[in-house]
Amino acid sequence: MPQVSLPFTGENKVDKHGEDFFQCTLFQMLSKPAQEASQRHPHLLEYLHMVPVAEVGVPKYYSQLTRRMQDISHPNLIYPVTEGVFAHIYPDLHDGRDIYISVEPVLVERLDKLMQELEKRMLDMGDRLNTVSTDDEKMKAFVRCVDESFTTGPTRGSLFKRSGHNGKARVTPRQMEGLKYLVVRDKIGLGILEPMVHDRYVEDISCSGLGTIFIEHKIFRSLKTTISFASLEELDEFVLRLSERIKKPVSFRNPIVDATLPDGSRINIVYGRDISKRGSNFSIRKFSETPMSVMELIELGTLDYRMAAYLSLVIGEGMNVFVSGETASGKTTTLNAVTTFIHPNAKIVSIEDTPELQVPHKNWIREVVQTTKEQSETAVTMFDLLKAALRQRPNEILVGEIRGPEGNIAFQAMQTGHSVMATFHAASVEKLIQRLTGNPISVPKAYIDNLNVVVVQSAVKLPTGKMGRRVLSINEVIGFDTVKQSFSFVEVFRWDPVNDIFEFTGDMNSYLLEQKIAVKRGISSHKKKRIYLELDRRAQILERLHKEQGVSGFYELLQVLAKAQREGLF
Repeated sequence: MPQVSLPFTGENKVDKHGEDFFQCTLFQMLSKPAQEASQRHPHLLEYLHMVPVAEVGVPKYYSQLTRRMQDISHPNLIYPVTEGVFAHIYPDLHDGRDIYISVEPVLVERLDKLMQELEKRMLDMGDRLNTVSTDDEKMKAFVRCVDESFTTGPTRGSLFKRSGHNGKARVTPRQMEGLKYLVVRDKIGLGILEPMVHDRYVEDISCSGLGTIFIEHKIFRSLKTTISFASLEELDEFVLRLSERIKKPVSFRNPIVDATLPDGSRINIVYGRDISKRGSNFSIRKFSETPMSVMELIELGTLDYRMAAYLSLVIGEGMNVFVSGETASGKTTTLNAVTTFIHPNAKIVSIEDTPELQVPHKNWIREVVQTTKEQSETAVTMFDLLKAALRQRPNEILVGEIRGPEGNIAFQAMQTGHSVMATFHAASVEKLIQRLTGNPISVPKAYIDNLNVVVVQSAVKLPTGKMGRRVLSINEVIGFDTVKQSFSFVEVFRWDPVNDIFEFTGDMNSYLLEQKIAVKRGISSHKKKRIYLELDRRAQILERLHKEQGVSGFYELLQVLAKAQREGLF
């Protein structure tokens, strides 16, 4: 099993607990919200007594975090994750990564022997436990097992002393609380990973083999946790249990597993030292229940209002758009955000191998690849789903990520007038076209001009020295020259890495705006330059909605734009 090693010994205390637990010096030093949290959950105060506050200071307590906290050089703060569970971001002055500590009811209270006793009692209740099916029923059944196995009271003498053969073991109220938390965490949840899975600020949980588990935090970026594996055997055992918990067991014959957790997070497991020399590994990529909106991406500097206005025009007029970039560049986040610009009454079909896309529209069909262990003929592939989608008369087809032959079908869909949006793994337009026209996708070169817009995005180092995600360019695909055997495309927006601003390089020179969008909007050829006035008007509307009216939510933005479209304003 994984080990938990705190970055301090716990001996450097401000004072000892007196008779009154909440009259100690440390409690008086806490902020009012931290005092209230400690009174509701005394294990938080016990944990704080272990922190060397003389060296790092008293951790600040926040009920929620903000992006501005990214500027804190050595963060030392605590925030709630779920009821009774907290996260402590602890500074490490000797390493590039700070430390993420899960403060649970069982962090200070050691319950190993009590859990062993509970496991024995649960064996006698096996028949009853086997009758429950849903997680909610299981949780109630496990908590009932704890209540039937233990009672609160003084624990003098033997820890497991009972009155009678079927008597209950006596434990303290704190131990009872910890047992209920632990049995639910380990039997229904993902065990020691559960607090991080529920932390809304954690984007990625990664175990690269022996050693420490790392996370990617929305605010504080890359952090190391206090959880680690000391032996390959412990790691293998944990990974096996993890795979069984998600109902996709790994084995030496089937060592790689991809699955989706109940909250929509994606998990990948690689089992065994034969293919992973540092030991079994796993990663959990989390997704927010409510995706980020275009307005929130603008706040983060991923793009600007004029770029958003441009995308609203091309998407609203049914152009085909690919969001391309490297791994972890934010492709899916951006594709989710710009779906707000699809007509509010459109019928949308999304096709993915792992459900990641989020669409704010009501008329949305969400289809996911079906696989089998043997990848037999009965498995439903993205190719199959895309062919089926063409019969469903959608206004827009979204593809999670094009990797194989389904790309050819996507371009055939474009040929027949269906609008297609997708993500693609390529760092530039040139590489995107190379991959599209090569094996295994094999899109005919003459079909490439059906793709209208390519948004290239990347994780970059900003002028401030910090990392961020930026749309590097927005490009219009013009076509394929059969004589020169070359493709032509125009860059209409470009990111300036020196000043961290976006340049509208296609101003008064956009092929797509003038030759396609203007025509679709009924603008005569000698007045086609008016389309740029519409672009500027939309950018101003988006900016006013965001800055003056405070519209920023994913679903809220669609509602506002839908109303504006009905009134002919957008």
